[in-house]
Amino acid sequence: MPTLLPSRPVSFESFEPAPRGRRRISLRLVAAGAGLAVLVPVGLKVADWLPDNPFGQDVVDRSTTPLLLSLQDLEEYHAATGTFQVVVDREVDTRFVPSAISGERVQLLATGTADAYVDFAALDAGAVTLSADGTTATIELPAPRLDEVRIDPEESRVLDRDRGLVERIGDAVGDDPVDDSALYAEAEDRLSAAAAGSDLLDRAETNTRDMLTGLARSLGVDQVEVRFDEPADAAG
Repeated sequence: MPTLLPSRPVSFESFEPAPRGRRRISLRLVAAGAGLAVLVPVGLKVADWLPDNPFGQDVVDRSTTPLLLSLQDLEEYHAATGTFQVVVDREVDTRFVPSAISGERVQLLATGTADAYVDFAALDAGAVTLSADGTTATIELPAPRLDEVRIDPEESRVLDRDRGLVERIGDAVGDDPVDDSALYAEAEDRLSAAAAGSDLLDRAETNTRDMLTGLARSLGVDQVEVRFDEPADAAG
C-alpha cells in the first residue's frame, strides 16, 4: 500500500507596511508634482509678458560712415572742365601821332580751360545722414566753384602784331623782348568771364550727384539725395 506522506502545513507570509522613510519620499514626490502643476500655468502667463529672447544682445553701431571718409579722401572733386577760346584785339595809340609812326595793335588768340570743382575737405560728420537701416543717405555739399583759368601755350598765339616806326626802331636798338604779359592777363580775365557765364557749374552739380550716387550704392545705400549749398554770390 502506498505510504501517505504527512502533509506540510501551508504558511502564509504576512505583508508588512512600508517603512516610514519610503512614505516620506512618496509624499515629497506627490507634493513636488502638485507644485509643478500649479507653477506651469503661472509660468506661461509670465512668459506672455517677456520678449521672445529676454537675454538677447543689442548691437550699437558707432562706426564712422564709410561714405564720409571716401568724400574726405577726395578733398576736391573736379566735376566738369570747360575749354574756352577768345581773341584779344588790343590797340595802343599815341595821341596826335599817326599809328604808322607810333602805336601798336596786337591780336592774340588765347585758348584756356577752367574746372568746376566741389570742395570735400571741410566736410564734417553732419554732411552725410544715413537712415537707421543704412539704405538711404542724404549728402549736403558746398556749392561748386570755378578754378582759375589755365591758358594753353600750345593752343595760344599772336595772330597779328602791327607796330609803328618808333616801336620797331626801339625793338632793333633795345635789348628788351616784347612783353605780352598784360595781353595774356586780359585774356585770362575774358576766359574767366566766359566760364562764369557758361553752364559749367550746373554740369558740375549733375556730375557730382551722379558720382556720389554710384559711390553710395557701391557701399550698400539704395537711395541717395545730394543737396548743394546756395552759391555765395547768389546768397548775397
